[in-house]
Amino acid sequence: MGRKSDNDTPFEDDAPPSRSQLKREMQELQALGERIIALEPAVRARLPLSDDMREAVEETGRVRSHEGRRRHMQYVGKVMRKEDRDAIRAAFEEIDNEHVQRNAAFHRLEQQRDRLIEDDEALEPFIEAHPQVDRQALRQLIRNARSEKQRGKPPASSRKLFQLIRDTAGL
Repeated sequence: MGRKSDNDTPFEDDAPPSRSQLKREMQELQALGERIIALEPAVRARLPLSDDMREAVEETGRVRSHEGRRRHMQYVGKVMRKEDRDAIRAAFEEIDNEHVQRNAAFHRLEQQRDRLIEDDEALEPFIEAHPQVDRQALRQLIRNARSEKQRGKPPASSRKLFQLIRDTAGL
């Protein structure tokens, strides 16, 4: 009764990964490598990469032929095996969250700009919230943006108003 049968242990623990599984893992590592390569150098510097990985990423720019790039990406995938993938993914997640937050902040600024153009009542609360704003320039840009909108002109003043609001908000 205390005996264990062979069926009690899962099959997956005993068998090595299949060739298909190894191929999928390698493709995943190559895709992660591609994502690292696509980053701007300043953003890439924030990732916890080894010196070997940094060299492989820098080498990618010097590879010109299609076949050479394919082989190099296989090499990048091989180097990625030694990297701390969880730390890299966590860094990517942090970078992605920053982008989401920045986009949300820009959307709020766009809404603020639209409120300033549409509603005279929105000007005073904005000035109270941002006392350092150039009031004269703000009012002039609002007037010009309204005029452009009424005449169906391109929104040049609206863009300048957005830039003023963005600079005032410090983004």
